[in-house]
Amino acid sequence: MLSILIPIFNYNVLPLVNELVKQCNSCGITFEILCQDDTSNSTENFQNQEINSFPNCSFFTNEINLGRGKNINSLAQKAKNNWLLILDCDTFPAENNFIQNYISRITDSENIYFGGIIYEDKKPEKEQLLRWIYGRERETSAVLSSNLLIKKDVFLQFPFDESITKYGYEDLLFFAVLKKKNFKINQIENPTFHLNLETSELFLVKTKTALENLVFLYNSEKISAEESKIIKAFELLKKIKLIRFANSIFKINQGKIEQNLLSEKPSLFLFDLYKLGYFCFLHSCKVSRQLLV
Repeated sequence: MLSILIPIFNYNVLPLVNELVKQCNSCGITFEILCQDDTSNSTENFQNQEINSFPNCSFFTNEINLGRGKNINSLAQKAKNNWLLILDCDTFPAENNFIQNYISRITDSENIYFGGIIYEDKKPEKEQLLRWIYGRERETSAVLSSNLLIKKDVFLQFPFDESITKYGYEDLLFFAVLKKKNFKINQIENPTFHLNLETSELFLVKTKTALENLVFLYNSEKISAEESKIIKAFELLKKIKLIRFANSIFKINQGKIEQNLLSEKPSLFLFDLYKLGYFCFLHSCKVSRQLLV
């Protein structure tokens, strides 16, 4: 019935697998849990190896880094059952009936369910505030593949785009393709906690990497303004011929905005401006390189 796919990078998933095994056994279902580390070479993998001793559970390591989307595609190819539950390695079920909630929703007519992501109420240290605030304010209302139940044949027909090998926006493209194919994403109340809070500094670095992906997807015409608020704002600036001005303002104020984002009171409004400004900067660099060729 159910194949649980857990893509891993430098994380101990043993507690998560323990909980999932307990819940699956309680439901009395046919299941397997497939975990795959994406060449992190982490010491956490010594503990992850214990997963292989559990019935119906396997832990693999990739020989080369695939990126999150391709790693999930690889797990889906290994899966034996007709439903896939994709869970990020740093998530954990909020309730002890998490698996049962999904099993009770499975029908032949509905193919995709998203259970939601929540964050702990306790405020973290200053170094992790940006990630925590962003997650609570933005991700809890977004559709993500970090807690997603999907029919295997649907996923294999429309897998993650494997041209995206770096962090960021693979979910945006994945769901954009599904929506264009008229699949309904059923949002239900069955959340997982997001446990692993990156430092604000690392989150900024990963945000920049993600925006490189977004520029690539935009220039490749795989993502449009319809799917991305950043692209929508960029195209408005382009229409009124303010891209160069926006780029200049970003470069002048980048340092000051980063100071705020790394502070005890990071502003999501400034974070939005930062992402738009950096997108304009990256796109301008791309255009400049094309003109020089």
